[in-house]
Formats: sequence, structure tokens, C-alpha cells
Amino acid sequence: MDTKLKLELKKLPASPGVYFFKNNRHQIIYIGKAANLKNRISSYSQKQKYRNLKTTKLIENIANFDYITCDSELQALFLESEFIKRYKPIFNVREKDDKNFIYLRISIKDNFPIISFIRRPLDDGAKYFGPFLSTEMLKRAMKYLRRIFPYITSRNWPKISALEYQIGLSPSPDITKEQYRTSIKKLIMVLEGKRVKLINDLNREMKLVSKRQDYELAAKLRNQITALKSLSQKVIFGDKENIDLKLDQALSGLADKLGLKNIPARIEAYDISNFAGGDAVSSMVVFTHGMPDLRQYRHFRISTKGPDDFAMIRETIQRRFKKNLNWSLPNLILIDGGKGQLTSVLKVLSELGVDIPTIGLAKRNEEIIQMTPNGFKTIILPKSSATIKLLARVRDEAHRFAVVYHRSLRDKRIKTSQLEKIYGIGLVTQKKLMKKFGSIKNIKEATLNELKSTAGAKKAEIIRKYFS
Repeated sequence: MDTKLKLELKKLPASPGVYFFKNNRHQIIYIGKAANLKNRISSYSQKQKYRNLKTTKLIENIANFDYITCDSELQALFLESEFIKRYKPIFNVREKDDKNFIYLRISIKDNFPIISFIRRPLDDGAKYFGPFLSTEMLKRAMKYLRRIFPYITSRNWPKISALEYQIGLSPSPDITKEQYRTSIKKLIMVLEGKRVKLINDLNREMKLVSKRQDYELAAKLRNQITALKSLSQKVIFGDKENIDLKLDQALSGLADKLGLKNIPARIEAYDISNFAGGDAVSSMVVFTHGMPDLRQYRHFRISTKGPDDFAMIRETIQRRFKKNLNWSLPNLILIDGGKGQLTSVLKVLSELGVDIPTIGLAKRNEEIIQMTPNGFKTIILPKSSATIKLLARVRDEAHRFAVVYHRSLRDKRIKTSQLEKIYGIGLVTQKKLMKKFGSIKNIKEATLNELKSTAGAKKAEIIRKYFS
């Protein structure tokens, strides 16, 4: 690795994640997972004798790298599998060997489906997940899920030791076919990234059985909901907010429609949020390889006065590309809006000498607006198109992030404004009070001694008298 990459290594987080090694043509050549991104990626820069030729060749071809942080090692495991399937990096393909890769198999055609691990998937009507590089980590993940949705692993069930049932790993011997298949369907929902939907379904089911006074089943459903919510700290198999198995199709389609040489690995989207020009803010969200990269999100407080969205978006783009060029540059810029907004942005980029493909997404009909040498070009795709769904998702995330920041500033201003009306209470004391009590309601309800400990005896008396 060259000096520039070694400097980048110092910025790496010591958290779990998935990393992407790229060659000098910006192609992903290897994808790996790590319990500690900083230690793992840095290990490739250390001088040591590697045991195989593949690793030596890989290091010789690394020109750049990228990464995505994860909540846990297990989340990294499943993200790694999905990315390898999507991009098929050459050094992962070379590594692929039937003796190393493993799949999760569910015999869904059986009355009582069996879950097992297998090296080679067969055309037998079963449902397969994978391939996975780490057998140990996959089994650890499934062991956790088995405690939420007990499943069968042997055709000898239920003629096996009762121990597995007693410790909550196997279903009850008297479970019906319908009950067991329903449980397996829920497990598959988790594996397919439908965890949030499943939690909502279980909540509705729990309320219904509670009304029927079936409290034992309600308690079981409650425990499943609690365990599923904790997956964000233990196991994630591709939450719908993070994984979309059609992303490869969406990114390839986007590159094709826009005439890009490579898929847009980094997409930046911008949006404005204000009310009558007040508390105006803008957001920048980043999608890396088609997924939200939260650590790259940024927001800006807008200094432009008045409700002028065009001027606000111009200010945002100027601040981003004039003052913050040390941030990674995008392969594509997405603007929420049509020709007007796009023209404003393109003018700023031109003035700054920034040449990055930029498009607008008109919300009414989800039309893609692109500037070409011959003028504006409108691209209309079916709303069911994976490409449109991806762009809409990126645009909506930019809007959400801007609105959240706008509301937080507005709420903070409204709360603080009530304290500004109290004669003798300055800005420093106002900030102390809000930091200590969190809201005007809590300040009103605070005891005199509590107010004294924050604002002092004299000011505490003034505050108490005002709210009384």
C-alpha cells in the first residue's frame, strides 16, 4: 500500500464491518469482514511472509479501499455474503472452493421443514441462503435464532433426546404441522431481511391473543418481539433498511441509463427543509454501494434569508464542494427536484470546476432529469423499476434527514424562547437549565433547591416566581 493509503488507515474505526479492496480502475477486487476494521485492514500493510500466492497478488493490486461499519461481527458475516454474491470480486472467486463455502438449507416442502448446513446447493426445491465463508459464525448466528424460533435439525425428530426441547432449541413434540410451519415462515422473514415487518406482525398477533386471554401465548410472542429487537446488537441478516438484493440490478441499470462508465458506488443526495424561510437547513446523505452510509451523513445550517429553495441549494452545494473537498467525492449527485433545482446546482459546480454526474428526481412522476450537450433529457422508468426505487429511497432519506434536523432546531428554539421572556435570565443560564432539565415542563416542575443547584439562589427565585 502507498503512503496515501497508509494515512487513510489511521482514520479507520475499531468496529466490526465489511471492507472493499479496489484496484486502480476502481473495481472491487476483494470483499472481507472484520471484527475490528482498523486491525484487519491495517494487517495488509504490514511486512510479513504470506502463506499463499493469492494474498500476495491481492496486496499488489490494492489501489484503494472502502468499508461499511456494522453493529456486530455477525452482521458483517451476512453483509459480506450478500456483497460477494452481488459483485463477485475476482479474488473472492479465486478463493471460492466447495470445501470452504457453506449454505443454509431449509426443506420447505416437508411437512416439518428441517434446517441444515450444506456445502453444495441442490435443485431439490429446498430454500437456500448463502454462500457463507465462515461456518463457525453462521452456526453461531443460527444458534441464536433457534432460541427465538425453535427448529428441527434431524429427521429423527421427535424421537430424539428431550434435552433440546427442554432448553428451547427444538419445538414441542406435540406441535402441529401448521404451528411449526408458521414458526419457520417467521424465521425465513428474518433471514430475508423482513425483521421490522415481522415485529409489527407479532405485535398485532400479541394484542389479539391477549384479548382472547391466552396469556401464555401472548407472553411467548412478547419474548420473541424482545429477542428480535435485540438482533441489532447480535445478529442482522440484512434488515430491509440496509440490504436490498436487487441493488446490483438497480446500480447497473442506473449506470446504463445515465451513460456512466462505472456503477455509482457513492451517491450523494441533498435536500432543503425550512418553514417560511425560518430555521433553514440542508442535508447531505450518502449511499455507498446502494446502501445508506450513516457515518458520512452531514447537515448544514443555511444562512440564506427568505424562502428561496434555489438559493439554499446553491449555498449547500458551494459549501460542500468548495470548503469540504477533503471528504470523499461522489460518483453521482442526486437533487430532489426538476430542471430549476438541477440548473442551480450545475451552475455552482461549473463555477467550482467540479465535474461530477448530477441528476434531478422530479417527485410528481419520479422522472429522472439529466443535462446533456443537447439540453435537458427526461428519463421515465416504470415505478416498479429497481433503479427508480433506489433513487426514490436515496431522495427520501435526504428529505427525512433534513426534516429531522430542522425540527430539532425549531423545537430547541421554541423551548428556549420561553426562557428568554424571563427578565434577568441570560443565555448562559438558559443553556444550563435546558441541559439539566431537558424541557420547559421539567423546569416548571423542578423544586426550588433543584433550580438553585443549576441557576443559583437569586435566579432560582426569579424562575419560580415567573412560572407561578
